[in-house]
Amino acid sequence: MNVVHRSIGCLVWLAAPAWAAQTCLTTSSPVPPTVVELYTSQGCSSCPPADQWLSSLKARSDVVALAFHVNYWNHLGWKDPFATGQTTQRQHAYKAELGSGYVYTPQVVVNGHDFRDWHGVTPDHLPKPQGAAAPHLRMWREDDTVRVAVSALPSATTGSAPRWAGYWVVLQDGLRSKVSAGENAGSLLTNDHVVKRYETVLAWGSDQPQVFSWEAPAGASQRVAFVVTQAQGLVPIQAMLLKCT
Repeated sequence: MNVVHRSIGCLVWLAAPAWAAQTCLTTSSPVPPTVVELYTSQGCSSCPPADQWLSSLKARSDVVALAFHVNYWNHLGWKDPFATGQTTQRQHAYKAELGSGYVYTPQVVVNGHDFRDWHGVTPDHLPKPQGAAAPHLRMWREDDTVRVAVSALPSATTGSAPRWAGYWVVLQDGLRSKVSAGENAGSLLTNDHVVKRYETVLAWGSDQPQVFSWEAPAGASQRVAFVVTQAQGLVPIQAMLLKCT
């Protein structure tokens, strides 16, 4: 599916839309959330503890947790129902960016950096975002469409106006699977923050405000996240979640 985007003028930041009181809408915090990515698989025997740890990050406004299920464990006899080629390719992109010699599960990436010491870490002790100035985001749903408005950073603030990229994900919680084969055969697994859909957005100049649109997921139990990243790389700059009821 193609992502539709257009530039917006500064007036959109001066007043909320007339329909704002009747729609599902959220805005970003001045401090970007910590983005936690877990690369996991239902076919990996060491993954359930990491899945449970990620579940502990629920209900945190300062954390965006994403479970990317990969497909390279499927050959052991159990096909992870949430694994896709796209999410697996994303982990391989991290392998190249981080200079790793291999991919592995469970892998936790926090704010774009490998985070191997996740065991027992509470949400309050996760690393905080560092560095780049973050744009303001406003996300809302209009009927069957989710939109996000990304503010611009003046070139005086950013210097040479770096380029940003981004991606959309649909997340779902409480997904249960009775595993019948592979390393977790006989286990009843519960997965939260599962990435059910993933789609990237092409890069744009950070000195230009943008609005991006995406087809809304069916079902109120699913959340939509939008993450702004560095154009050259995967490091997140800003992120937010939208859940409509």
